[in-house]
Amino acid sequence: MTTQTETPKRSTFTFERTYPATLAEVWELWTTKDGFESWWGPEGFSVKVHELDARPGGLLRYDMIATAPEQVAFMKRAGMPTSTPSSLTFTEVTPQRRIAYRHAVDFIPGVAPYNVSTEVDLQVQGDSVRMTVTADALHSGEWTQRASAGWESQLRKLDKRFQR
Repeated sequence: MTTQTETPKRSTFTFERTYPATLAEVWELWTTKDGFESWWGPEGFSVKVHELDARPGGLLRYDMIATAPEQVAFMKRAGMPTSTPSSLTFTEVTPQRRIAYRHAVDFIPGVAPYNVSTEVDLQVQGDSVRMTVTADALHSGEWTQRASAGWESQLRKLDKRFQR
């Protein structure tokens, strides 16, 4: 008798956006220091990139910095620092088409560090680019909701870059 064990599929959440931009413009925002710093992080936060090596196995190391007074206050109430070093490891980089990475979740008080995966797919649609972001859920419903709200917030920053 043979027993098969199935690996449970992780829960994910997805965001889709269409930008009046070229593929090169959207790609640059994901793969360059200036591009990444211009939009990454929820509103009220900024990032400072220390390393960005956009290739499979390459790293993106950055600091996530609370800048808005309400975000600084929230971080302090939650017992979290206002500046947090973060890193992700690229697992797939197909130029101007797809980026996948593992992101270290090592900033939550009382929770052992773990990784979540994210996939970003880009597709030309006429004179626009369709971007689909699929991210793993976090360890709890509350933190998954926070991560989802963070993505919505940072995508609003990206949306503003492409308003014409």
